[in-house]
Amino acid sequence: MTYVLQILTDGVAQGSMYALMAIAYAVIQGNLGFVTFGFGDTIMMGAFIGAYYAFAAFGGNIYMALLSGFIGCWLLGIIIELICYRRWPNGPRQIWLICTIGFGTTMRSGAQVIFGMDQMFVPDAFTEVWTVGGVRIMAMQTFMILLLCILSACIWFFLKKTRTGMQLKAVSMDKKAAALSGVDVRRIMVLGNSLGCALGGVSGVLLGIYYNSVFATMGAGVGMKGFAAAVIGGLSSIPGAALGGLLLGILENVGVAVTSTGWRDIIAFTLLIFVLLVRPSGLMGRKVGEKI
Repeated sequence: MTYVLQILTDGVAQGSMYALMAIAYAVIQGNLGFVTFGFGDTIMMGAFIGAYYAFAAFGGNIYMALLSGFIGCWLLGIIIELICYRRWPNGPRQIWLICTIGFGTTMRSGAQVIFGMDQMFVPDAFTEVWTVGGVRIMAMQTFMILLLCILSACIWFFLKKTRTGMQLKAVSMDKKAAALSGVDVRRIMVLGNSLGCALGGVSGVLLGIYYNSVFATMGAGVGMKGFAAAVIGGLSSIPGAALGGLLLGILENVGVAVTSTGWRDIIAFTLLIFVLLVRPSGLMGRKVGEKI
């Protein structure tokens, strides 16, 4: 029983990082309507900015590392919106797809040139480990779970209860109608994309500190995991995206414990396919009525 609880604890901790990535996807793609396939490389940039450079510059202060990753990727989100979305605000989604793939590839290749191909070591932020009923709980794991709860609540409140959040939702539904209603569509598009990228930067900081390393190609795999978690939970739902990330982390850890590490990605994307077959809108996503 202790072994099972340990697996679940580690799964929830890992899933909290997936959940933050999924929430970022839900903001950018589910609530704003943008298509993005360079998001994994945004996470990688957040890891380098916050977990590697800022974390060391501020003497191992994780709060300054998270703030640096948030701000750095917020600014990166402004650049992405300017290059990939602004010229085609109502254009075909394949243009957004191609532009974000190209921008992400440029970031990844640039990181390989600037930072190199080797993994870079990141020290621990918290060294405390508690044992409860035979289950080892790391202070870093507890911190990540609490941060997920706080950020999830804040983002949900922002989207559902604030004027700007409702404007963001209106822009995702119909940009022309939102503009006719007095919404500054361009400002909302920049805000939404920057917020999603900033959350991705935070998840990158946590990823780098939790696994004690960052490297230039780390974004490809984790970006797809975040996307899978968002789709599983429901791209239109912030709580659903968080649930999808937690579920994905738990099932991955259970699957690896039962089989081997080679099954990690197989389990993740098999779950994605199953959910899409059974409930295409995700576990908590809203169903879209068929147009007649």
